Amino acid sequence: MICVSLGRTRHKMVIAEHELLAKKNVPLVELRLDWIGRQPKLNQLIENRPTPVVVTCRRSSDKGKWRGTEEQRQSLLRSAIAAGVEYVDLEHDIAESIPRYGNTRRIISHHDFIETPDNLEDIYREMCKQDADIIKIVTMANKPSDMVRMLRMVAASTVPTVGFCMGELGLPSRILCGKYGSPFTYASFSNERELAPGQVSYDVMREVYHYDDINADTKVFGVLGDPIGHSMSPLIHNAAFRHEKMNCVYLPFRVPEEMIDQTLHDFHSLDIKGYSVTIPLKELVIAHGQRKEASVEAIGAANTLYRDHNNDWRVANTDYDAALASIREGLKENEYDEDSLQGKKVLMMGAGGVARAIGLGVIRSGAILTIANRTSKRAKKLATELGCQTIGWENRGTIFSDVIINCTPIGMHPNVDDTPFEEYWMRENTLVFDTIYNPENTLLLKQARERNCRTVSGLEMFVRQAAAQFERFTQQPAPLEVMREKLREGISPLNSMF
Repeated sequence: MICVSLGRTRHKMVIAEHELLAKKNVPLVELRLDWIGRQPKLNQLIENRPTPVVVTCRRSSDKGKWRGTEEQRQSLLRSAIAAGVEYVDLEHDIAESIPRYGNTRRIISHHDFIETPDNLEDIYREMCKQDADIIKIVTMANKPSDMVRMLRMVAASTVPTVGFCMGELGLPSRILCGKYGSPFTYASFSNERELAPGQVSYDVMREVYHYDDINADTKVFGVLGDPIGHSMSPLIHNAAFRHEKMNCVYLPFRVPEEMIDQTLHDFHSLDIKGYSVTIPLKELVIAHGQRKEASVEAIGAANTLYRDHNNDWRVANTDYDAALASIREGLKENEYDEDSLQGKKVLMMGAGGVARAIGLGVIRSGAILTIANRTSKRAKKLATELGCQTIGWENRGTIFSDVIINCTPIGMHPNVDDTPFEEYWMRENTLVFDTIYNPENTLLLKQARERNCRTVSGLEMFVRQAAAQFERFTQQPAPLEVMREKLREGISPLNSMF
């Protein structure tokens, strides 16, 4: 079950939004009385409530907005109990001073906005003595492993327990707590209205993560990286799982570079079945696989970790095949055959991890590769490793190319008016491939089409590499078109889900 936290300064807005949530079939709404701009009129908010409610009134010491006295606050909570609301939230240090009455269920809560304390379990045991129907314990995650301790505690709880970690590092626990037995989790009214760090909107909880379908048997996958907040991988992988009717969930795991080894070790207890891997972790995760696919050894970077039928971790790089398939598909529109890269002159801009994978594939396909990068030292280093040549960034438009590939972030949202290659440098019938997928139609691709060039967007490569990951995760074909359309929906300017 998902409980939506509702905090507004005016009574009429609380009532209006509560009615709107009821129309969306929200099962439980938290009324944050401390957000009301003046003394809350409790009866006005609960008399004709369209859903069950949790009445909460947070002190400033708990990051709330209550401006009155503590006596007034506790009186308001007692009034909610006397009025028979479904739940009332009582901080653990005042729970014993507000006795049980009637049918109102008691949520005894503890919040730590600084850390996940070492004595977390001791705090929990003390809360179990306070006549709780539900215990709510929420802490700040300062490292991904904090989630592991929290979820273990939820799984071992003797009293129904809502437990998760705040912040971006703790976000997955807001979803995974359902797998470990939490009676519900909390969500925000919208993306713009989070009431606690890392809170996810109700729409994302329901439509992306399908929280209410998560149970003890749900298999867990995710993407590792830093930053990770704007990754579209959860959107398309969860859509694929949903389409294939698989009991799986895919989550964004923000993991700082220096924490990757400890995190993957600690995450073993969560029984995660597979990871996508993005910057800056693609080289670091290689050491965590018992078996490596051939492309990983050659590229020196991986974008996939997954368990095989022996439950061993395998390491793969699906960027390699996805990029080559995307390029060849673009060239086939020009009626070339499957070996269409043979002998072609390719200019690749960029020298990062994706460029390394694409460059290796291009060379192995028999093409003649030239690398241009804004930092010439990186270009020369990659060219030495791949056995190709470089050209100065300022001279990249002077050479003839059959294929131009952009592996830089130039032109990525929100800098959509930038391009790494001037329009007047382009020659008719050149294939222009931009690895950026947001936006799908970059300025580079728009100008290429105006010059009668063939184009391939990064959306195609992104979907293909994700589909290859899905197939390794599940051992079955990926619903490629479902993933492609879901990504287009996610990056559309009209879509505000992310």
